[in-house]
Amino acid sequence: MATNTKADDTTAGVAASDAIVSNLASEDKTPWYQKPNLRILYLLLFPTCIGVEMTSGFDSSMMNGLQAVDSWDSFYNSPRSTLLGVMTAMYSLGAICALPLVPYVNDHLGRRMAIAVGSVLMVIGAALQTASQNFGMFVASRAILGLGIPFAIVAASSLIGELSHPKERAILGSLFNSCYFIGSIVAAGVTLGTFSMSSNWGWRIPSLLQMIPSFLQLTFIYFLPESPRWLVSKGRHEEAMAILVKYHAEGDASSEFVKAEFAEIERTLELELETRKTTWLEFFAAPGMRQRLIVAAFLGLFTQWSGNGLTSYLLAPVLDEIGIHSNREKNLINLALTAWGLVNATALALVVTKFNRRTMYLTCTISLFLIFLGWTVASARFVQTGSKPASQAVLAFIFIYSPAYNLGFNALTYSYLVELFPFHTRAKGVTFFQIFGRGASFFNQFVNPIGLANAGWRYYISYVVWLGFEIVFVYFMFPETAHRTLEELAFLYEGEQIREEQVKRVNQELRGDVRHDNGSLEKKEE
Repeated sequence: MATNTKADDTTAGVAASDAIVSNLASEDKTPWYQKPNLRILYLLLFPTCIGVEMTSGFDSSMMNGLQAVDSWDSFYNSPRSTLLGVMTAMYSLGAICALPLVPYVNDHLGRRMAIAVGSVLMVIGAALQTASQNFGMFVASRAILGLGIPFAIVAASSLIGELSHPKERAILGSLFNSCYFIGSIVAAGVTLGTFSMSSNWGWRIPSLLQMIPSFLQLTFIYFLPESPRWLVSKGRHEEAMAILVKYHAEGDASSEFVKAEFAEIERTLELELETRKTTWLEFFAAPGMRQRLIVAAFLGLFTQWSGNGLTSYLLAPVLDEIGIHSNREKNLINLALTAWGLVNATALALVVTKFNRRTMYLTCTISLFLIFLGWTVASARFVQTGSKPASQAVLAFIFIYSPAYNLGFNALTYSYLVELFPFHTRAKGVTFFQIFGRGASFFNQFVNPIGLANAGWRYYISYVVWLGFEIVFVYFMFPETAHRTLEELAFLYEGEQIREEQVKRVNQELRGDVRHDNGSLEKKEE
């Protein structure tokens, strides 16, 4: 496949640099599960950080399932079209309202505290949703749930990238998104078990169980260390070094790898501080940051406008379109689809390090375009002729869609974002992605029910056109970030001069040269 010259140029300097930490990390052949401290760290990351996505997965699958729960449908007077759009979209609207505060909480209070803030808000929202007495209360509870999710997601995705050993960072970042399906499976299974209940507990039980992932995060966050990069940025160098020694070198303070990693973090953050922009206006004014923000913004749109909103929140009406009307059958398909999503998303997360990022994104977008084209044609044929094979073809395309989407927009999204932005702009960068992602999700959740109700299968054509645009954008705009540490990617767009200065400072630190406050350098005597 041909490569984009502009995208390749952005990584040329990094590839040519002295990738000390990457080389030392690749020389370590001991797997993580044979390292006791690192194994404990990863086990703590799962319920605390990686489990954050379980909440999102639970919410979308629960809303899918509740539309096939008779007690919920009758309690809220069969919401359809605009009303259904409002009920589903308030989750994203709440998230959009919280986003201006997210980077400040992350950068000033730390990653752990941001996860705690988000988890508390989500527990409150789930409790109110369980106790809802009318349409307004249900909508308000979903807005509070939405307020909490971006605090937790931005902090957790950053903390995973900043705590993980460089060898496993991409895999853990990919597993972060695949845990979405664990929440989805639980919600689908619960609604399958409660859909036939005649009492309101048929929908209150799923709402109550939505608290569980947030309780897990609040429980385990106290056992998880803070980001070493955040600690260094606050002048707490000894604490950061102790964390790296404990988890990345199994307590060996003389480890050459940890010395190089700490030096790279310290000197890169120092250089970032000298060059970083302090206000949002300056942030947008920097050419390198604008390029990052354009990629992040469109990645946010792509993760929500690639057709996944139809299967995440509106599977029941989509199945109605192809002649599947039984509530039990809808809930069974919802459960099967989420289980299949977990299987393929996890498998793809485990092989993410084997391929370049651009290759995976291009394969993902091309596959989605072809699948949605077939989905649209088969849907049209069923509506026009009532053909049973056409209905079965749509169902098949829905299941094939899952691994195609997960290949890029699930397996890579947060790993790619963490790699794209340097430390001091990472929270803002992921927040900017969330602004567009949540905005697109709100639009989808509000407009999709109306579009399906009014246009039927013709509504799918808009997705086919958009997916064609995604292919072009990824080809020309997405840079390659694979196989480098976060510090080696810190100046991805800033040119050769600053990258050379970064490498020089790291080498000086490793040689033991002393840099004084006035910027002068004292050579270490041999």
